[in-house]
Amino acid sequence: MFKKILLILSICLLFTFGVFAQDDSASSKTEPKASSSDAPKATAFRPTKDQIRKGQEILIAQKLWDGEATGVYGECRPAIKAYQKANGLDQNGKFDKATLAKMKIALTDKQMGGGSSSDSKSSSSGSSTDGPKRPAPFQATKDQITSLQAKLKEAKLFSGEANGERSDELKEAVKKYQESKSLKATGGINAATLEKMGIALTDKQKANVAAQKAYDEGKKDSKDKD
Repeated sequence: MFKKILLILSICLLFTFGVFAQDDSASSKTEPKASSSDAPKATAFRPTKDQIRKGQEILIAQKLWDGEATGVYGECRPAIKAYQKANGLDQNGKFDKATLAKMKIALTDKQMGGGSSSDSKSSSSGSSTDGPKRPAPFQATKDQITSLQAKLKEAKLFSGEANGERSDELKEAVKKYQESKSLKATGGINAATLEKMGIALTDKQKANVAAQKAYDEGKKDSKDKD
């Protein structure tokens, strides 16, 4: 009788160990594997505002674009593609590393693989430690654009509606007006054009114009010193 009891206990222990072994095996098989999506992704290249502005200036100088060098992509992407096509580059419409290099526009330390994030923020805002901060681009209000359209219609330079909306037709009309008044014919609705038309600027716009003037003078003084 005692031997039977020992035999039964031995069988029970063997069965218990077998179950534990199966559980361990199953758990090891269900452990999640590292996915390729968990791998760190390469950071997309982003040009600074100053780099975009310099690139736009080159596009304007090469007569590929007739807009303003604002440091914001805006409508200049087709012109970038035209430049890239002419120089055998990837036609992506962006100021990427290859395009900036072809234009001889310097990269920041971070873009080249060094530097800190604060350096990048400083560059992207268009400011530097050795010069004045570049002000934001001039922006006309919808009411100002509406008044401008009405005046252009009176001068028979514009046949569209005075609705405050920008268009290619409006840009051409503004350019013709600027040419007739010996202004820089960019087609952009800037402070000089509004003032020439007798359209008042807002206090914020006046401050922007003053800041731009101070910036331009500061850059000129630094060039003269060099």
